Parts: sequence; C-alpha cells; structure tokens
Amino acid sequence: MRGEIRKPLVINGKTHFTVEEYLAFERNSLEKHEFYQGEIFAMLDNDETRIDEPEPAYQKRLMTEEEYLAFEETSEQKHEYFQGEVFAMAGASDQHNEIFTNVFSELTLQLKGKVCRPYGSDKRMKIPHTGLYTYPDISIYCNTSTPFETSAIQKNPIVLIEILSESTKDYDRGKKSKFYREIATLREYILIDSESISIECFRLNSSNHWELDEYKSIEQNLVIASLNIAIPMREIYEHTHLILN
Repeated sequence: MRGEIRKPLVINGKTHFTVEEYLAFERNSLEKHEFYQGEIFAMLDNDETRIDEPEPAYQKRLMTEEEYLAFEETSEQKHEYFQGEVFAMAGASDQHNEIFTNVFSELTLQLKGKVCRPYGSDKRMKIPHTGLYTYPDISIYCNTSTPFETSAIQKNPIVLIEILSESTKDYDRGKKSKFYREIATLREYILIDSESISIECFRLNSSNHWELDEYKSIEQNLVIASLNIAIPMREIYEHTHLILN
C-alpha cells in the first residue's frame, strides 16, 4: 500500500547486516527484499516506491541538481531525479536482462561503422524541458560533431527503448512516455513487454505527430525507421520463456 512504513527484518535476532549477508539471504529467499544502510526490508506486493516515491533518506528535503549528481557519483544504485526529489530505480529481472542483451547485441551489430551508437542503462540522460534525469534501458545517439565527454549527461537521443516489467509498465507508458516525447531530437520510443510477445513503437511521422505501431507476432520484424534497421521479434525474445528455442 502506498505510504505504508516498512520495518526492517529481524533475522536470528539481528537487525543489521553486511552486503554479503544480505546477498546470501536473498539468494535463499522466495521473496524480494531491499537493502539500505545495513537493514533488510521486505518488498510490498506491486511495490511502486522505486517508481514514484522518493528515497526515504531524502523525503524531508529537496536536492539541487548539483547535490543529486554528487550523490549519484558515489551511489551503488541508480536513481532518477525530478523536481528536487530522488527516486530509486527498480532492479531488473532475468527475463528483462535476456531481452536487453538480445536487443543491444542486434543494435550494436547493425549500427557498426555508422554514426549512431547504442548505449545501455548506465547512460544518464536529462530531459531539459522537464528537468528529469533518468537512465533509459537503451538509448541511441547519432552525434556527428560533438564528441561525448566522460561525464557528459546526454540530452539528444534519436531512439529510446524501455523494457517493461510489472512494476514499471504504467510509469513507462504514462508519465515517462509523455516526458520522452517532449525531447526535440527523439524520433522513436519503443516499449518491449518482458511478460508477453508485444512491442509498441511510437514514431514521429512526417506531419510531426506521434503514431503507434504494434508488433505482436514472433514472425514479425521490429522496424526502427529512423535508423533504417529491423530486428526479428524472434531474436528479441530469444532465450526467454515466451518462445521455444
């Protein structure tokens, strides 16, 4: 339930643990848990705190962009930043990671030798109009004149791809989708469902309007028109439980 205060677990009389103890506990647990400052917390059903509730340590004050960036440099976990608040990002499932690997590998192969390059979820992006800092699952940039700086925060993607999970799909389809479509350089925004064979591609047409193409057959090819490439759906969902290999 939103706003519920979660108490840390007590395990064999202990309330504080090392990272190694948490990881060992998590490997043997049937449920998911969060680890914060030595304490272990059970995750709620349909937990959304990682999507639209601020990190507990920062709920009582707003952060400047400079404070957020400094905090992020030393954090082991990625966070979004919006209107002064910091939000922990959800971890990825094995299914999500398989799909990411498949798509990223295909993009790397097909874009080899071209000006456009794909980047994974460690590439931080800022949407200037909204002030949102986030980490898309996959972002593609076609920079031909200005080289990336080591610590650069990118603002001008051509294509953004998010891999949907149960806990993030509403956010990725809703608020984040709206923010993404306000990026001046963006031409396509692609949502890949990790629990069913379904891909939504929002594409900016010649009339400067967004239109939706849907892909629901394993025999189709996902067309990324702005890059002039196509990826077979079968390749995207390879090694997942959704198709027989």
